[in-house]
Amino acid sequence: MDKPFLDKLRKIDPYVPGEQPQAKDIIKLNANENPYPPAPGVQEVLRTFDASSLALYPDANGKRLKTVLAERFGVKTAQVFLGNGSDDVLALAFQSFFCSDKPILYPDITYSFYPVWCDLFRIPYETVPLSEDFCVNIRNYDKPNGGVVLPNPNAPTGRALPLDAIEDLLQRNTDCIVIIDEAYVDFGTNSAVSLLKRYENLLIVQTMSKSRSLAGLRIGYALGSETLIATLEAVKNSYNSYTMDAIALAAGEAAVRDEMYFQQICHKVIATRERAAEALRELGFTVSPSLSNFLFVTHPKKEASVIFEYLRQKNIFIRYFKLPRIDNYLRITVGTDEQMDKLIAALKEFL
Repeated sequence: MDKPFLDKLRKIDPYVPGEQPQAKDIIKLNANENPYPPAPGVQEVLRTFDASSLALYPDANGKRLKTVLAERFGVKTAQVFLGNGSDDVLALAFQSFFCSDKPILYPDITYSFYPVWCDLFRIPYETVPLSEDFCVNIRNYDKPNGGVVLPNPNAPTGRALPLDAIEDLLQRNTDCIVIIDEAYVDFGTNSAVSLLKRYENLLIVQTMSKSRSLAGLRIGYALGSETLIATLEAVKNSYNSYTMDAIALAAGEAAVRDEMYFQQICHKVIATRERAAEALRELGFTVSPSLSNFLFVTHPKKEASVIFEYLRQKNIFIRYFKLPRIDNYLRITVGTDEQMDKLIAALKEFL
């Protein structure tokens, strides 16, 4: 049967998320999730939430959550944008700010959703090669472009730029929007929030999925000048006015209010990361310097794909990317001390 309508369908290679195994007794270190529960206040919100309120639409403006975020970062509420996870925020930012004929720039090894959005929204782009040791050379961004996207720290490498390098990048790209994707910033990198007062073309995107243990609720946000945020709001309201649900708004507010718990969990992840990195080096792995909640590693004598499959058979799930330049590397999320000990024991057995 002839199906001419098939020629009119959008053809695109979608983003492929980390595997989500459902079996019990697994060690899941493949999606950069936080191994600890969210703040006690979040658990209280879920315990006492009035289900009858779900019959009504949530606050489309998310005023309470915007207010606590603005207070924490020292900005105006009009400088805060909310979305259904940072992916939603970034997708809206791509639609809002990358509208020229010039290509946007981002690293050649980075978050694999960027090229998907470019193809989906038909945004021209150019990838900028990382150095041999996976560092960003900001001088490579000194050329005409339609915007810059830079994850800091980068994924899957875990490497980060200091704040003065971010400012240098902004000073040389004043005629376009610069997006700093700070999904992992809370694990050891300085945020670029302090630069917002001086650079109106800067947009910072963060998430509560990683450091605040709320991946299951999808809470993302952006910080920027009032002009940029107003543009994001206009695009969002032309697409979906209610991007965040009532439970997520309440839980997100509770998570931001508990600063002490947030700091404690970040310190625990950082301490485990450093201990696990040293243990992996002792096993002969090369471990890229990481300021994120994951480690990027390779072994000089063993193929990454073989290690990946061996651990998978042991119900230990990590991430393997069959991509140019990194097809012999593995990304390992930092779990609890107990989980990392089991990972190290399995690797010792394998080696």
